[in-house]
Amino acid sequence: MENERKSPDDRQKMTDLERLRHSCAHVLASAIVKLWPDAQFAAGPPVENGFYYDVELSHRITPEDFPRIEEEMKRLVKANLPFERVVVTRDQALTDAQKGRLAALADRPSPSKFKLDILQGIPENEPISYYKSGEFIDLCAGPHVMRTGNVGAFKLTTVASAYYKGDERNPQLQRIYGTAFKNKTQLDEYFKMLEEAKKRDHRKIGAEMGLFALDAEFVGPGLPMWLPKGGAMLEELEKLAKETEFAAGYVRVKTPHIAREKMYLTSGHLPILYADSMFPPMDLAEDEPHQGDASKEPRHPAVNRYYLKAMNCPHHHRIFAAEPRSYLDLPLRLAEYGTCYRYEQSGELFGIMRVRSLNMNDAHIYCTEEQFAAEFNAVNEMYIKYFKIFGIEKYVMRFSTHDPSRLTGDNAKFVNEPELWKKTEDLVRKVLIESKIPYVEVPNEAAFYGPKIDVQVWSVIGREFTLATNQVDFAVPARFGLKYRDRDNSEKTPLCIHRAPLGTHERFIGFLIEHYAGNFPLWLAPEQVRVLTIGDEAPLVDYANAIVAELRAGFVRATADFSTNMINGKILDAEKARVHTMLVVGPRDMQSGAVSLRIHGKGNVGARPKADAVADILAAIRERRA
Repeated sequence: MENERKSPDDRQKMTDLERLRHSCAHVLASAIVKLWPDAQFAAGPPVENGFYYDVELSHRITPEDFPRIEEEMKRLVKANLPFERVVVTRDQALTDAQKGRLAALADRPSPSKFKLDILQGIPENEPISYYKSGEFIDLCAGPHVMRTGNVGAFKLTTVASAYYKGDERNPQLQRIYGTAFKNKTQLDEYFKMLEEAKKRDHRKIGAEMGLFALDAEFVGPGLPMWLPKGGAMLEELEKLAKETEFAAGYVRVKTPHIAREKMYLTSGHLPILYADSMFPPMDLAEDEPHQGDASKEPRHPAVNRYYLKAMNCPHHHRIFAAEPRSYLDLPLRLAEYGTCYRYEQSGELFGIMRVRSLNMNDAHIYCTEEQFAAEFNAVNEMYIKYFKIFGIEKYVMRFSTHDPSRLTGDNAKFVNEPELWKKTEDLVRKVLIESKIPYVEVPNEAAFYGPKIDVQVWSVIGREFTLATNQVDFAVPARFGLKYRDRDNSEKTPLCIHRAPLGTHERFIGFLIEHYAGNFPLWLAPEQVRVLTIGDEAPLVDYANAIVAELRAGFVRATADFSTNMINGKILDAEKARVHTMLVVGPRDMQSGAVSLRIHGKGNVGARPKADAVADILAAIRERRA
């Protein structure tokens, strides 16, 4: 759920920058309530690139209001007010909330209604605290910087709509986003990066290149359709994954897009843990055949509930269970580019980066405890191989662990297996340390069934992306009764590693569009080669067609431009279309069996014998050169 409360221990692990941004959110709220006293505030956390505060307000805030709000914020920063922590009783907090005093400058006629609701979610054994800066008092567990003067350089960025707690049944609030840094130099560098990111926006470049289409009216929001050029990129990524996984000993499987409710009740995704992310169920009346006797009449129809699959792992678990397994079969690496469906909130959809239909580079490795370290390390090595291919130089593994206080009770978030949590987290930590892969450890963000690694990468312009995931599962195989016979003929439950090094097609291609600004390497380019003729004489057309045919025989995406445009116009069209390689041919080239080679963005490379040019193109694609 959105805005899930962090425990006091989690909060104390905030970075200095997160504390600064959290404090800036309070300064924002203080400024807004000074300007519009009827403002009712919900949550105001630091987030990946800044902070926000959700507010219910009769005035509709627009970017035109930002200078006025920022001016008030600057006044508060200049005042250098201390952030004072005050611990109060629950009764005191409820009284103050009823008086409208929380997230306010004074008592007000209306209660602080969202703070009242937040109070209900604070565990009985957890201290309740306010943070006070000047006259502004807010219900907050902290932490903060020492004084408002430590907030540094800030800027408000956008305003959006958001449902309280991310639930469409709750009131719709205004979400005011901003960012903050330690100094103006860092702030300016950030906005310079954002300007470059706008030029590289995957939605803009994807439309220009004809890679995908989003048709909310007929197909639905968040359900992208891949056009031929985008489809070509998908094929290349799948080819890369299949070659890499085949060499690593994976076997490929294929599973349906739906399953009965029993599947997800068994896995634990339903009824609570994943229900909000799944599409509504389909109830179907079906004749139940007699098991093992097709000659008998079907039983009376029974209603069965089906779900679109939101993840591939339960299907793969059933594939493991479909045949008897021995220790000799392990490790068993089942791979699939599986289509999944997740019900993202409409306000969270974003181009092809956040969608409801996704094609995942998924695999599940079933192994013994003794095999785990080698298998987990091999997955990490696969990530690094891909990083080199795509020129990703900066990356870090975000190692997410569990919170021991959330194994039981109403606040439970993780499978209640404390010993297995410790054992598997120790195993993962050991592999990361021994392999010398950069990582950070983050508490309370594991999957419900085991520790996980989120792979954070940075694009060439310095933007951070969560690209893929690698998870350990010690719980769900047992739920499905998965067993293998060990050397001593005893039955044991395998460990399962969930991994998706290339993430989903949608998110990964969105990242690659920004990373390359649409100027993809030859092997990945939607249109790899275009032959441009200087003239339209029949022999020249035949020469160009022969080059295209030779390239296409080698599975190169090659075309020819026989339009009546002058050669400069043809070159300009190819450059606009981001065609990687242009082979310019005129009468002299034809007579000498040559081509004039041009590379997108680099210009004329010079004349080369046709056979050499074709051979180099084929080699560059085969080797996946950068």
